[in-house]
Amino acid sequence: MLVLGIETSCDETACALVCDAADPAQRIVSHSLFSQLREHAPYGGVVPEIASRAHIAHLDSLIGETVRKAGLPLTAADAIAVTAGPGLIGGVMVGLMTAKALAYALGKPLIAVNHLEGHALSARLAADTPFPYLLLLVSGGHCQFLAVEDVGVYHRLGTTIDDAVGEAFDKTAKLLGLGYPGGPAVERLARQGDATRFALPRPLKGKPGCDFSFSGLKTAVRLALEHLGAGATEADKADLAASFQAAVLDTIMDRARHAIAMFSERFGRQGRHLVIAGGVAANAALRSSLTELAARNDMQLSAPPPSLCTDNGAMIAWAGLERFKRGSVDSLDAPARARWPLDPQAEAKPFAGAKA
Repeated sequence: MLVLGIETSCDETACALVCDAADPAQRIVSHSLFSQLREHAPYGGVVPEIASRAHIAHLDSLIGETVRKAGLPLTAADAIAVTAGPGLIGGVMVGLMTAKALAYALGKPLIAVNHLEGHALSARLAADTPFPYLLLLVSGGHCQFLAVEDVGVYHRLGTTIDDAVGEAFDKTAKLLGLGYPGGPAVERLARQGDATRFALPRPLKGKPGCDFSFSGLKTAVRLALEHLGAGATEADKADLAASFQAAVLDTIMDRARHAIAMFSERFGRQGRHLVIAGGVAANAALRSSLTELAARNDMQLSAPPPSLCTDNGAMIAWAGLERFKRGSVDSLDAPARARWPLDPQAEAKPFAGAKA
């Protein structure tokens, strides 16, 4: 089975052909990606209109490049999978309309994929991680723990009540003058700093449940930088980056311990994998800490390679393939969605720390 995947939800224009080979190393037949970092860097973040125009400019050529790399015609694809949300609605519409046109012209099934499901199932693309597993989804726009029971069956255990961890990294990088994207830049600078110098808060640490909060941590970084004043040195900034990253890791580890307990209570010995996915999953320090935490809880950390952590077409193609094999296809009037939770029931659940 061969599926073409298209991803245009944010600032990466991506396309891939993925098959259901038994060997995970042979599943990505070909892939192409256009990064818009240069377009958005002057603004310190993603500008939706610029992103949409870039998708329009590059998507058709990327699809052609993908099939040329594979040495196959477009007609070889058994289905067309595409991100239908959540994301920047203009970009989502570019990819979805292109996929609909291809599906109609080629007479192929359309599979409208939830972008978050692409991340959630990327560990199965890379390593056949068995269900059920505990997922930590961390990116610029999302930060949540989910119990992944099967394709399409997700139970949210905790989420952020304000900012996602990736956003906190980007805002901290901007404060430190590191440019965009912020996550890799903060991680590099943190390696040179003293993580014990600044006493930054660990929001919600020790509280029940596994929800997150990062807004206060961002504010603490800003106040620390203001206290340093105009004379802040590169060493000062390195120490602040290291202290920030240490605070993030401590917070995530605390929340992860609670999530593991909640997951184990529900699934017992049936689920022994902790999966991390999303752009922030490429952070080496976070992977190392979670590997140790998983081992202490008799679990195994499963993480896709860094190239599959950031937005890419292969994860969308794979999610489409998994859904297609279960008989799930969509009509050509499938809508583009700016919001699309993996666990719809969770939207009605109050934050665990909120007053009743």
